[in-house]
Amino acid sequence: MIYDISRPIALDTAVWPGDTPYTIDHLVKKFDGNAINLTQITFSPHTATHADAPFHFDDQGIHPNQLPLESYIGRVQVVSVARRSGGITPQDITTDLIAPVERVLFHTWVSDEPSTVFPTDFPYPSLDLIDWLAKQGCVLLGMDSPSVDDFNSKTLEGHHRLWGHGMVHLESLLLRDVPDGLYELIALPLKFDGICGSPVRAILRDVSIA
Repeated sequence: MIYDISRPIALDTAVWPGDTPYTIDHLVKKFDGNAINLTQITFSPHTATHADAPFHFDDQGIHPNQLPLESYIGRVQVVSVARRSGGITPQDITTDLIAPVERVLFHTWVSDEPSTVFPTDFPYPSLDLIDWLAKQGCVLLGMDSPSVDDFNSKTLEGHHRLWGHGMVHLESLLLRDVPDGLYELIALPLKFDGICGSPVRAILRDVSIA
């Protein structure tokens, strides 16, 4: 079985307040007698489900085309967390993580929100949680919330701490109706150069068919 855990990129998809919304311009139309339809899109690379690149929070950081692809594909555990807001701590994890802990996706109430609504008071990984996961060998952390830091953070300590451990992260996953457990994750960033992130088509495959 395959679970599509990507938010849709649509005209009504909510984006971070002040960011660039998704728009479409139909440059060439078959309706007008042309051989093809040709469209131009404008949007933020942080629209819907996406991978942040370190350049997002560090002028010297790498871009999506330099991200380690092996981190975005492989064994992953989906874990539900009851916390409604603030930093998720190791104590909030009531499900045993199954070794080896390579990738973890945290399922919170945010997955139940429609893609047309942008939450501003959401749970995010605490620095203690990031350090705890790093000690267990985790290479990827995924959140259904729109950031790995508090909405009002200006220092983005979570972003920096993750990359300091060599961990990558996914934001705005859609984990509604996905049972907790082990899966194979495929969520590859696109080969963009010079920008701060990339949309991904994130899927989970049942490990019995992986």
